[in-house]
Amino acid sequence: MTVMSQDAPASALRKLTASGAFQKLLAFASLVLLLIAFSIASPNFMQTSNMIAILQATSVNGVLAIAATLVIITGGIDLSVGTLMTFTAVMTGVVLTNLGLPLPLGVAAAIATGTLAGFISGTLVAKMKIPPFIATLGLMLILKGLSLVVSGTRPIYFNDTPGFDKISRGSLIGEIFPAVPIPNGVLILFLVAGAVSYILSRTVLGRYCFALGSNEEAVRLSGVNTDRWKIAIYSLSGAIVGIAGLLIASRLNSAQPALGLGYELEAIAAVVIGGTSLSGGRGTILGTLIGALIMAVLLNGLRILSVPQEWQTVVTGAIIILAVYADIMRRQKAN
Repeated sequence: MTVMSQDAPASALRKLTASGAFQKLLAFASLVLLLIAFSIASPNFMQTSNMIAILQATSVNGVLAIAATLVIITGGIDLSVGTLMTFTAVMTGVVLTNLGLPLPLGVAAAIATGTLAGFISGTLVAKMKIPPFIATLGLMLILKGLSLVVSGTRPIYFNDTPGFDKISRGSLIGEIFPAVPIPNGVLILFLVAGAVSYILSRTVLGRYCFALGSNEEAVRLSGVNTDRWKIAIYSLSGAIVGIAGLLIASRLNSAQPALGLGYELEAIAAVVIGGTSLSGGRGTILGTLIGALIMAVLLNGLRILSVPQEWQTVVTGAIIILAVYADIMRRQKAN
């Protein structure tokens, strides 16, 4: 009986660690500590305008991180989300500005472009058996070049498309409750998060997403067409990146063809900080949202404190290393 009573706390800790709840709790505590630290360091940090700027930044990176979460849960990685976001924004500019088509067609073009790119990535990984790292790295370079080719290396502006800037910078909530001017981009982030969370927890696609990351071979031996489900997951991830492309284009009121490179690092960092395992089979959208907020708060706080851009990049890299190390330690404790 004594041995059982001593083993019980350790067993409970292992279960808590394995479930990812401990990681989410730790991430949330880190977010609170960052907010407190930056508030003490700078009186400008907690101003309403700065909080809105943080939420705006989180809306783009958060949607990208949600897209990356789907792929990482399957045990893969997607290095192309940043440049794909740029390419979907450029294609939106081509449809709305160059061709002069209506706004709904521009929105559809962004999502369709993202879905097609995700389908290609999924096909390269599932059918051609190219490692996800290499497949998405190659696609990243292709999309970077295509963005420059299609745009003629020049930004595409949306000044002649009424309402486009409202997609991200408008505030439907603020029109109803003027005291709460939450940008539409943040509202879209939470809608996407809610939809993807439902897909992961309540649908067949979600169940196979976790199953592929846990033991793909066992799923294949059970008679499931794993290639089809993997392509579907990559395609869904691409469609979500298309939404991120709309958000950043609306926020800037332009499609910047040279933008996007580096966003994938922040997205992956947010995913891992939020408790999603790089080995696959485990992850939550709530954890990813917390991770995205941590990244946005950290980078915003460093800018407020006038930390040079190069050191901000150093900090981002260090966070990625620490997050991956924490994931390794978590898996070792869980085992």
